[in-house]
Amino acid sequence: MAFAITQTCCADASCVSACPVNCIHPTPDEPDFGHTDLLYIDPAACIDCGACADACPVDAIFPAGDLTGPLRVYEEINAEYYAGRDVLADVPATPNFHRWAPPSFTRVLPSDFAPLDVAVVGTGPAGMYAVEDLLLHTNASVTLIDRLPVAGGLIRYGVAPDHPSTKKIGETFARFHDHPRLRLKLGTEAGPGLAGRHDAVIYAVGATQARPLGVPGEDLPGSLPAASVVGWYNGHPDIAVDAVDLSAERVVVVGAGNVALDIARILTADPDALAETPIAPAALERLRSSKVREVVLLARRGPETAAYTRPELLALADTVVVDAHDPRIAAAVDAAAPGSKAALLRGLPREEVDWSAPPPAGRRVVLRFHSAPVAFTGDAEVRGVRVPGPAGEVEIATGRVVRAAGFRGTPVPGLPFDAATGTVPNAAGRVDGMPGTYVAGWIKRGPSGGIGANKACARETVGALLEDAVAGRLPLRRKARLLRR
Repeated sequence: MAFAITQTCCADASCVSACPVNCIHPTPDEPDFGHTDLLYIDPAACIDCGACADACPVDAIFPAGDLTGPLRVYEEINAEYYAGRDVLADVPATPNFHRWAPPSFTRVLPSDFAPLDVAVVGTGPAGMYAVEDLLLHTNASVTLIDRLPVAGGLIRYGVAPDHPSTKKIGETFARFHDHPRLRLKLGTEAGPGLAGRHDAVIYAVGATQARPLGVPGEDLPGSLPAASVVGWYNGHPDIAVDAVDLSAERVVVVGAGNVALDIARILTADPDALAETPIAPAALERLRSSKVREVVLLARRGPETAAYTRPELLALADTVVVDAHDPRIAAAVDAAAPGSKAALLRGLPREEVDWSAPPPAGRRVVLRFHSAPVAFTGDAEVRGVRVPGPAGEVEIATGRVVRAAGFRGTPVPGLPFDAATGTVPNAAGRVDGMPGTYVAGWIKRGPSGGIGANKACARETVGALLEDAVAGRLPLRRKARLLRR
């Protein structure tokens, strides 16, 4: 019985290196890596050893025959990826018929390489992947710093509480907190003098500021950035327990990426089901008295190029209605290739919604494509969102709007900053004009990719740091330590 990778895949490729027959793809050296919704196991090549399931940090891998309910579809999704893929047809007798990449040794450290003293700022995925790389593959000492009193970053405060398997990767990271070569400093701001106290500093501070929409009224009361809502239901210490008002029957979420779907799912979920998750207690109590019956997701593009991943939509599909206001939507869904994002909508109800009427009884999520907002309306607070319609602009009546159209980084004191991209200018993680200073994660590359994408990103940054150390390009502190040896 072959194994299959399911919804909570973090795509950090831990399973790839564990597989003895190279049947999990795309691998980090393949073009598709980082661009697929998840990794996939080839059922024809899998030898049912279970090594991948043991290595998976988020419990996303199971024997395909054991999958039930909403996960059952992942057996087909895994097999689908390999239809028509290149195989070694001349060796059909072996279970492994995928070509192995040639071995690559990208790092070479001298045998007398002196231990590094590195500071890492941020305990989210990017920072922890950098810490893991430094502690497991070098003799460095690491000082891990976070301004918040609890470690975890995006894992603790960004992953939806009803995704407990995804949050489990935090346990993998937490094992390094007690490593003998690591000092953990929580509730601590990384001041400007940090670089002078360490051989090198890696900033992995993320990107949590909402990307501006550039439309009138977006800052009206009642309009919230997605980070505030996500932080609210996850108990982020910077977000007030009453930050999210649930007195409106209809909530409009601008955006249709995974974060937008997470928010829609939480706002329409049964509170009793959420009580079994690590949701913030104060948020749960507010959800129990919530008046929200409908969440509208506004997607700028059509269903064939939706921003959400297939696993996220599958987790929400039972409550979704597609607004059929534009004939392009039905055409794209009906013509979609099997397995595509648009094809997943084929069995869902379609409806031309009357936005001037209150939501119907029950709870639902409405997907409205080709609907970038034109303006938020209202005087003292939001009362509606104007969007394109088949015969001119349409106003969706609502008392609450969540802006989930992307994130951007904020300036890091003492570091250069590119306001256009919301990132720190860098080359392979090296901060421009600042030897010994590095970045990893979203503040390095922009807000793209999930948890696992940070592993390759952090590895590149650590590789650049080690290369600079070997070449003597680190600041004077490192050079002085070498001279004292």
